[in-house]
Amino acid sequence: MKAWEYTFRKTQNAFPVILSEDEQTWRMMSEFEKNADALLKTSWSSNVPGSSAPECLIAGAIQSMENMGYRVDEAERLFEEGLAALAAEDLQKLNILTAHIWQTMDTLPVDTQSSYWNYRVYRDFETYEQTVSLPAPIPVDVKSNDFYDRTYAAWIARISGGALGTALEGYTAAQLRKKFGEIRSYVREPNTYNDDITYEIAFLTACEQKGPLVSSADIADQWLALIPMGWSAEQIALDNLRRGIYPPESGFLKNPYREWIGAQMRGAICGQLAPGNPREAARLAWLDGVISHAGNGVLGEVFNALLVSISFVEADPRRCLDRAIGLIPADSEYHSVIQFAREQAELGDFAAAWAACEDQYKQYNWIHAYPNAAAEVIALWFGNGNFDETMYHIAMCGQDVDCNAAQIAAVLGAQQGRDAIQERWLRPLGDTVLTYLRDDMKRIELTSLVDKTVRTAGLFNRTA
Repeated sequence: MKAWEYTFRKTQNAFPVILSEDEQTWRMMSEFEKNADALLKTSWSSNVPGSSAPECLIAGAIQSMENMGYRVDEAERLFEEGLAALAAEDLQKLNILTAHIWQTMDTLPVDTQSSYWNYRVYRDFETYEQTVSLPAPIPVDVKSNDFYDRTYAAWIARISGGALGTALEGYTAAQLRKKFGEIRSYVREPNTYNDDITYEIAFLTACEQKGPLVSSADIADQWLALIPMGWSAEQIALDNLRRGIYPPESGFLKNPYREWIGAQMRGAICGQLAPGNPREAARLAWLDGVISHAGNGVLGEVFNALLVSISFVEADPRRCLDRAIGLIPADSEYHSVIQFAREQAELGDFAAAWAACEDQYKQYNWIHAYPNAAAEVIALWFGNGNFDETMYHIAMCGQDVDCNAAQIAAVLGAQQGRDAIQERWLRPLGDTVLTYLRDDMKRIELTSLVDKTVRTAGLFNRTA
């Protein structure tokens, strides 16, 4: 049907009615105004749902652009005015200033003195692949009971790690220690709500439907179908997608959060579909990452995908870590971060190693990929394959704890199977994963999720 025909028929068939004052919808405008104002204020001041840590998305956006080598003087001047307008509840002015900040960030001048430009920024998988020496795959029997056990363990470990970290994210190591002391278990009754898993399930659904021919656009379509809302980079990506802007533009356009943790937090599932095959894990991570991120943000997802992929064929967790670090381009800034953390870890003292990383990356938002990648390296090194010790160390690093704990927990689950995880981590979680995905995916049985992963891995590993 032609669009004009549809419109014409609707108009031709519309019969006039007289609405009472109560039936008219003008009164809804006050609700729209309240919602719009609440959304605006949320970008200036909000609290993390799981931990109540304070955050400011506008400050984070400006901060991130400076991290990526731009001068943000004008944006920071407007930000100061915005804080004053927020305090005065002057929402008219705050609306204008917010728009001006976003406009300014589209035209920021390059800071030629920024160390960011000393490194290469990787924009596509082909360039990445040409730069590193990706090893030949080591076949893994994805139809075996052993693979099923490891897949199950990677999921339940990831869910456990996320549940541990959700209550802790957004705080520093010092503040967590003051509040909780040494964190060696859940600090409250855990639950399975976690945005990391949400995006991984959307990715898995696309891969199950399309197999090895899956594209970034296919995955993006599952975001649109299943995910009602996001935060920072993911929300901008969803807004772009809803306007018909598909990857890789969806992850870059008007997205100052493009090197934050949002892609890094969902790399594990890529490694699960490509066990023992780092190249395929990295390829899948790139396909997924560019939906919402770019550059070093995508390398963050590649790093975690590599860790999980390698963990299926490498029993030594420290060697697994070193192999993954070696597959991140040495001339990237992301590599400098994980290499710095690795060097600090080798000095042998956890507290000193993490203190050095905290100081080194203090100019980055706690949701940025860098401090969290450093935390993963530190925790994997000092945990040395012990699930309890790894969760302890990642919790005591602070930052975006749920994302970090979930990803490295998946590494240990894939590496060691269910025996790696004590029952005390699993018992409180039950067998049902609760999400904020649409429709029948709000409640997913764990075994169903594992079966789906194993089945999909079979599509990508037909010769194994």
